[in-house]
Amino acid sequence: MSVTLVTEASYTLKRVQELLGLSRTVISGLLAAGFVAPERGPRNEQRFSFQDLLLLRTAHALQRAEIPPRKILSALTKLAATLPDELPLTGLRITAVGTEIVVHDDGGPWNPDTGQVLLDFDVAPLGGNLAFLQRATAPAKSPDDSSYWFGRGESAEPSNLAEAEGAYRRAIALEAAHVRAHINLGALLCEAGRCDEAIALYERAIAAGAISAELDFNHAIALEDVGLFQQAVRSYEQALERDPSFLDAHYNAGMLLEKMGDGQGALRHFSAYRRLSRA
Repeated sequence: MSVTLVTEASYTLKRVQELLGLSRTVISGLLAAGFVAPERGPRNEQRFSFQDLLLLRTAHALQRAEIPPRKILSALTKLAATLPDELPLTGLRITAVGTEIVVHDDGGPWNPDTGQVLLDFDVAPLGGNLAFLQRATAPAKSPDDSSYWFGRGESAEPSNLAEAEGAYRRAIALEAAHVRAHINLGALLCEAGRCDEAIALYERAIAAGAISAELDFNHAIALEDVGLFQQAVRSYEQALERDPSFLDAHYNAGMLLEKMGDGQGALRHFSAYRRLSRA
């Protein structure tokens, strides 16, 4: 026997933020990394399934545990194929046992055969909404460690943007090529209308040796927001050189090239987007 989690067929980005307790910046970063590919609604808005919510929360926990992105993506790809459409009456628990993911549902524990993870949290139905119950916390980190300040920034972001900005800057001061801190801080700056600062931040990160398709993608968004379209296209394409399967980079590049009057270039990216979506 199982119980439907909610009556909604899909979730908006705002609803996902409310259910997961994550900021828009964090969710955008997870999407840009390719951990989840939500569907598009009738007005091209992003729509998330129940499985998407589970995968987003899992990906965020694994990032906090500093699992390499490729391992996270591999884990989620295999886990996604086994997630239920509905939440079992007894709830769904996803835990780490050694280097394996073990999923517990009303049929007992099972292993989706993933890579090494550090994760232990519960998902349970509660009043018709999702309830994520943290089962374990990461070991305490030193203030001399960039990951300490990065974690402080993520924790502060939903309620105190100034504190989050300061924490991300401390992380970057300790680790000049800290990819996640640059991505989160840059997105935060752009959302505050400070895209010029974000562009300078991303370019310093790249000069310091930060290599990331997601960083290039966010750099492109900031460039596009200030009207530097040619540079933005180059940055989208740089992201695609690093990760040819980056769906949103193809989509954004196609939309921008269409806006610039380059129909052939736009068609190339839209065709790649459709091909990868089908795959």
